Amino acid sequence: MQSFPELKDNISFEDFKTEILNDYKIAVKSRECSLLGRREVLTGKAKFGIFGDGKEVPQLAMAKAFLKGDWRSGYYRDQTFMMAIGELTPEQFFAGLYANTDLKEEPMSAGRQMGGHFATHSLNEDGSWKDLTQQYNSSADISPTAGQMPRLLGLAQASKVFRNVKGIDTSKFSVDGNEVAWGTIGNASTSEGLFFETINAAGVLQVPMVISVWDDEYGISVHARHQTTKENISEILSGFQRDKHNKGYEILRVKGWDYANLIETYQEASTIAREEHVPVLIHVSELTQPQGHSTSGSHERYKSAERLAWEQAHDCNTKMREWIIESGIATHETLTEIERTLKREVREAKKNAWNTFLRPVLEEQQELISILKKVASKSINGVFINKLIDSLATTDEPTRKDILSAGRKTLRLTLGETFSEKTVLENWINNIFEVVQPNFSSHLYSETKQSNILIKEVKPTYDADASQVDGRIILRDNFDAIFSKYPEALIFGEDTGNIGDVNQGLEGLQEKYGELRIADAGIREATILGQGIGMSLRGLRPIAEIQYLDYLMYALQIISDDLATTHYRTKGKQKSPLIVRTRGHRLEGIWHSGSQMGGILNLVRGVNLLVPRNMTKAAGFYNTLLQGDDPAIVIECLNGYRLKETMPNNLGSLKTPIGVVETLKEGKDITLVSYGSTLRIVEQVAKELLAVGIDAEVIDVQSLLPFDLNHDIVKSIQKTNRVVIIDEDVPGGASAYILNEILNTQNAFQYLDSQPKTITAHAHRPAYGNDGDYFSKPSAEDIFEGVYAVMHETDPVEYPKLR
Repeated sequence: MQSFPELKDNISFEDFKTEILNDYKIAVKSRECSLLGRREVLTGKAKFGIFGDGKEVPQLAMAKAFLKGDWRSGYYRDQTFMMAIGELTPEQFFAGLYANTDLKEEPMSAGRQMGGHFATHSLNEDGSWKDLTQQYNSSADISPTAGQMPRLLGLAQASKVFRNVKGIDTSKFSVDGNEVAWGTIGNASTSEGLFFETINAAGVLQVPMVISVWDDEYGISVHARHQTTKENISEILSGFQRDKHNKGYEILRVKGWDYANLIETYQEASTIAREEHVPVLIHVSELTQPQGHSTSGSHERYKSAERLAWEQAHDCNTKMREWIIESGIATHETLTEIERTLKREVREAKKNAWNTFLRPVLEEQQELISILKKVASKSINGVFINKLIDSLATTDEPTRKDILSAGRKTLRLTLGETFSEKTVLENWINNIFEVVQPNFSSHLYSETKQSNILIKEVKPTYDADASQVDGRIILRDNFDAIFSKYPEALIFGEDTGNIGDVNQGLEGLQEKYGELRIADAGIREATILGQGIGMSLRGLRPIAEIQYLDYLMYALQIISDDLATTHYRTKGKQKSPLIVRTRGHRLEGIWHSGSQMGGILNLVRGVNLLVPRNMTKAAGFYNTLLQGDDPAIVIECLNGYRLKETMPNNLGSLKTPIGVVETLKEGKDITLVSYGSTLRIVEQVAKELLAVGIDAEVIDVQSLLPFDLNHDIVKSIQKTNRVVIIDEDVPGGASAYILNEILNTQNAFQYLDSQPKTITAHAHRPAYGNDGDYFSKPSAEDIFEGVYAVMHETDPVEYPKLR
């Protein structure tokens, strides 16, 4: 029989029994939610289900070691843990399953993520921070397997920073860096590179992180023998085990059905991580998955009869029940009554959640039916409208799609008719969209007073005798001002620390501010991003440096799936204002071409994408971002660090506005739009065009996401009636995005006298060598001839054919 000495020694046996039974109640309640949840999917009330059955008991143990101020970065089966820390009720569980868009009913994501994805609220209504030290914290889950791991690293590193960096206001974020970051992952997902990259990085950094591997021997239908060498993740990671001579991990192993040993193991892990700041891996083996991977299939198809029988016998809830009876804590009859009561409770919670979800939809259904009846009485197509009414009225559990579809189809049937009842219908539909659409589309970016786009511009100012310096000096001195002003700011990346980045934009700053704030990192882009995400979730202001824009591809999945969606998938209840610093543009060679802009900007909606033309503009962006709420990527011009710029006298306070273009040269004949290093070529070409009588207006985009919020480009086109977009990305990349914004968002088509033109790179990446750029990306001659061709088409006499 298992023993539980620590609890017995510290509390009375009656209190001990009460605690054990409370844990068992949570396990049973969670299991009932899983069982009923699957039925709700199979009956069509919910679309998909992925549940935590079979993992209940180890999650109870984890919850006991999890303290206020701690953070979770987990996997989509941790419902029992969330129930155990008091952050998930059965009603909320089912509200998530039904995708209720009311954040009060479904606080995890307001229906924006499928069930099983959990989060707590870090922010007040105005976007300010709650006191995170006084609550249990769960960073918002994502579905991509192992995608939660890089963020986990940053959540843990924040504790190290809080413990060791002086001057930070930690009042809402940390108590002496004592917080532990708890990660969970399925055994099969440990095959992902993100898992191994995070494991390695945490071992190097020595951060307070506890990773639980829930091991049920399968990854969907694929057995562990196809997933993991030796079929044992802790065995193959044993080289990470620390010893008296080497730092590393503490690796613990425990059976997933062994309640007492699980409690002791998690308490040990918590103490090691919390006090020593050492990462811990807990391999929780012999777990089961009673309902298979998800509602998409049945595990009876791929598990043998012997395996299924073993799972039934070793189900963690069953084993806990047996232990409770053997230990004399409760009788079979007592537990049976508890189970019956909890089944009724969960059924009632399911019913309440469904009724709460459906009630407003049914009200809208009845409202629309009433309106449609009045429209049908006045329309010549009343008989057809009545058919729509009958169809809608007989739909017992309608969706808003059903309702709006009926209303909008009715409007088609009243084309050409005019009567007040039709106007009522139009207004009703418009109002529904105005009220409901934000439930699905709001909070992609900050909607608070700290929104990046609300930070006002502060132009650079100059002394009368201001010197001309390399652009890198402006960046360096501005970063110096930043780190002096913001003790919570830090930067890290490959070659960032000791040598002050490869272009010397951080020269000498590590010596001044220390190795934790100006830090070198290994060649591991995904976890560099993860460090930044996790630390920004905890109130720090990290700058994650990706050495070259090409290398951003290694981290693009993390940026796209995690960083870009944090604010959106929590409906504004978490924020991750990470700044990603990188450099690119106008490079030679396939692997350093630096212009994958179209791919990036279409995958990072939710992140600002900023393309400053020089280092003064870049410095201004960093200053703006540190006062705002939104994450951003800043792409510095790699060929601009040694170009001369005038040294401003207000470094640290100058600010470049986000979402605002800048007109660099006014003109009357044609509008030229570009950004980054190519813009300098465009500026030179604009001067050359004057020699043939073409007066071009040149506009610097500056910010791709968001794009020209003031619609200044269309104002230019109203004047010139022509536009050419010049971009070093491939055809159909960023230029197509810019053109779409100009034509469809700014409605510039009505002002164009000529077909809009894009001048881009060729479809391939740039070849290497002196001529690689010239024959791969737009040259000055390409731009000149392209602009001239537009003018030739307009007036072939004034502008005869060039070639």
